[in-house]
Amino acid sequence: MEPEQRQRYARQVRLSAVGESGQERLLAARVLIIGLGGLGSPAAMYLAASGVGSLVLSDYDRVEPSNLQRQIVHREADLGELKASSAKRTLEEINPACDVIALDWELDEQELQDQVHAADLVLDCTDNFASRFLLNRVAHTAARPLVSGAAIRLEGQIMTSLPKGGPCYQCVYPARLEHEETCAMEGVLAPVVGVMGTLQALQAIRIITGHAETLRGMLLIFDAETMQWQQIRVPPRPDCPVCGNSG
Repeated sequence: MEPEQRQRYARQVRLSAVGESGQERLLAARVLIIGLGGLGSPAAMYLAASGVGSLVLSDYDRVEPSNLQRQIVHREADLGELKASSAKRTLEEINPACDVIALDWELDEQELQDQVHAADLVLDCTDNFASRFLLNRVAHTAARPLVSGAAIRLEGQIMTSLPKGGPCYQCVYPARLEHEETCAMEGVLAPVVGVMGTLQALQAIRIITGHAETLRGMLLIFDAETMQWQQIRVPPRPDCPVCGNSG
């Protein structure tokens, strides 16, 4: 690392869980973030601040007034702008050394596969089951870690799917949920998505710095009404349509 990098990331380098080698891994990492809304906003901001070398942002929606309640990577002045471009500007202000790539169109499946293959790790910050199932399948095929977050009403959850052994996201959720409700339909309390998005960034950093296995099969559920966490260990599902046959 350069002297200015050691100074900037000094508080992380001092941690035995990161150290200089872990910070160098972060600086060399490429992370794909799908969705720059309530989850993707804090996740992207913390990853940029923590020194991830390259962030690829995929979102083709535009910033709307109702987004500003929780999507903190965007500002009032960004209304009407494509979210990927708005987020790119904010992240470059946070850390100019971070290479931020904005993909502001809807990726077709081949483009998604290419981007997942090019990344070291993928964050699923989408808000619907159809997108999550597709991203889970593509990440599993590409053997890339996938950190999936979700939040609705006063509830949040997060699960990391790792290659070579499972479980994957679809081990937990059946395909029939594809048309279930979203936060746009049901509402969500702003800090809840902040908590879950920040945890996605945390788990991504743990994976990049060499602590992935502690996350395998761990589903965390947060209830903001009671301020309680539930941790569930999820086994691989033998009949899972994504990872069941490959193990």
